[in-house]
Amino acid sequence: MKYIISLVCIFMFATGAFAQDAAPTASVWDDPMLAFYLVVGFIFILAILVLLVAAYMLRVLNYMNQQAAKERAERLGIKYVPEPSMWEKLWQQSNDFVPVEKEESITFAHSYDGIKELDNHLPPWWTGLFVVTIIFGVGYLLFYHVFDTLPSQKAEYDNEVAIAQEQLKKLQAANPVAAIDENNVEATTDALALAEGKQIFLNTCASCHRKDGGGDIGPNLTDDYWKHGGGIKDIFKTVRHGVQGTNMIAWEGVISPEKMKNVSSYVLSLRGTNPPNAKKPEGDLLKPESKPDSKADSVKTQASL
Repeated sequence: MKYIISLVCIFMFATGAFAQDAAPTASVWDDPMLAFYLVVGFIFILAILVLLVAAYMLRVLNYMNQQAAKERAERLGIKYVPEPSMWEKLWQQSNDFVPVEKEESITFAHSYDGIKELDNHLPPWWTGLFVVTIIFGVGYLLFYHVFDTLPSQKAEYDNEVAIAQEQLKKLQAANPVAAIDENNVEATTDALALAEGKQIFLNTCASCHRKDGGGDIGPNLTDDYWKHGGGIKDIFKTVRHGVQGTNMIAWEGVISPEKMKNVSSYVLSLRGTNPPNAKKPEGDLLKPESKPDSKADSVKTQASL
């Protein structure tokens, strides 16, 4: 019983310490679910205490029964042999041990250097578990691959992807800015947006492409030669996903889609600026018919703010 009292004291001390630590944070006590958590916690603690008390009482009853049986054996003048406990009986039944005095019945005739071998069988718990795995395997085969009652892992994955796509559509409908991607992006001509794109370029891109876009570690952005396409969609895609195996990292998740659009539009405005000591052309020549529309050209002076 003293162990139960000690456990209760420890819990009360821990609860008080938690309350002292949580007191400065008023938002904890404002939680509308706090009463529910307290009730559930109290029931959980109470259930543990009931189980502990029940275990303790069973142990006391078992001890009293053993003492009574021992006294009865002494009165009858016979040797007292304590009965195995419930757990000992369960352990014996689950393993089906052969008593030491009966080992001769399961001993092989051969021996090696005086060492004899016993013909022990597999424990019942192991055999039962093996049978359960066979039944589970047959059931799994029937439910998942024969009758198609339950979805396979691929079907679950496809279903989760479909749900995610549906949620993405709702998110994009609620926030058009977040819906900007390389498939629908358009070059902006807004002076403030281009000014923001220039600032982003100077902070994140100039270290590889130079402040004037003439190219350093990265390619020259002012000529008509492009490695990964020179249209607004191509540039946005490069900024968003990066280029594997190069210093061009993916900026998705670092800057917003709107900012990626603005910096991509600013990069378009750098075409034809011809800065001094520009890097030699790299990539493929952008053909005149594949060049972006005149939107970017019309804002070059605005982008130079």
